Amino acid sequence: MAHRLIGVEVLAVGAALLVLALLVEAWLHGRRLRSVAIRIHVNGTRGKSSVTRLIAAGLRTGGRRCFAKTTGTVPRMILPDGRDVPVYRAARPNVIEQMRIVATAAAYQAEVLVIECMAVHPELQALSELKLVRSTHGVITNVRPDHLDVMGPTEHDVALALASTVPRQGTLFTAETRHLATLQLAATDRRSQLVHVDADAVAQVTAGELAGFSYQEHAENVALALTVCGAFGVQRSVALGGMQQAQPDPGVLVEHRVDFFGRNLVFVNAMAANDPVSTELIWRAALARHPDQQRRIALFNCRLDRAARSVQLAAAYRSWPQATHVVLTGSGTYAFARAAERTGVDPLQLVDTEGAAVEELFEKLVALARDSALIVAMGNIGGIGLRLNEYFANRAEST
Repeated sequence: MAHRLIGVEVLAVGAALLVLALLVEAWLHGRRLRSVAIRIHVNGTRGKSSVTRLIAAGLRTGGRRCFAKTTGTVPRMILPDGRDVPVYRAARPNVIEQMRIVATAAAYQAEVLVIECMAVHPELQALSELKLVRSTHGVITNVRPDHLDVMGPTEHDVALALASTVPRQGTLFTAETRHLATLQLAATDRRSQLVHVDADAVAQVTAGELAGFSYQEHAENVALALTVCGAFGVQRSVALGGMQQAQPDPGVLVEHRVDFFGRNLVFVNAMAANDPVSTELIWRAALARHPDQQRRIALFNCRLDRAARSVQLAAAYRSWPQATHVVLTGSGTYAFARAAERTGVDPLQLVDTEGAAVEELFEKLVALARDSALIVAMGNIGGIGLRLNEYFANRAEST
């Protein structure tokens, strides 16, 4: 009996110590948050990583001591001096990681933290905002039909999920138009001001200004980031100059031209844009930029754990301008192939390379290209995607 009582007492003491430790950690986290006066939480379907980097670069060039973190293709921290360093993880991604990022920003005595939302589940998005970041300013880039298996089933549900990161008594910036009323409702509920970056603001970003980037940046992303920087008193020209010089995310939209023993290949990395709306826009734009390329290869990098996305893209592809070949790679390619055939895509168009190494995939693409081809890679940047982009980049004449 005495041993049992001692055991209960030990458990009670252990539980009390655990609660005390959690309370201390919560207090320390709150203190670190308060030490970073401006906290900008960036969310949205497409462009989160790019907009996070653009805002950080603009504010940094404008004289703000800024620390940033992206989730993107690979997680990165951008230090106040502009250096780009990796985020190391001992295990799978977890939103609690944001507490470590806040602590690091505080240690660098940052005045501004620009942090990309890393949560997908609506509950975790809300937790990230209300407990972990507590932003003073929020950014929602756009609302597109992606991750419908988690945030759906409709695009409106996605808007509601993203709205969970609207700040309390702060300011929300967004370039979203179709679901603006939903975001406005959330902003009003949390007593925040909504600043809408409309089509006129986007049109002010000229083709010449976009040409100043080393990659294909979207006018909407630039306009949104410029609006945020302008709210902090940074002149447009100063902010834009900083953005154009900043290091881009590894998954940005970029073209690589490769001359492989007389075979001319144009490779477009569009794997970071994996919702059907954004992907179709990029596919059509690539075709318009390269009308001389008669052979068109649509490459879809599939993921077994993103089968719903593969089905979405396969169903959408049927209404696009058709490719000469549709190459499937990665894992779980069967989901894409089956959905494509069900919508009427010619199965002879499909070339399955599931499980192929980068070198094997490259050789297959060269064989399909014959003398010349446009290759647009879509679907997912994970897995073989990033390695394939690097493979083409390392062999490119120019980017």
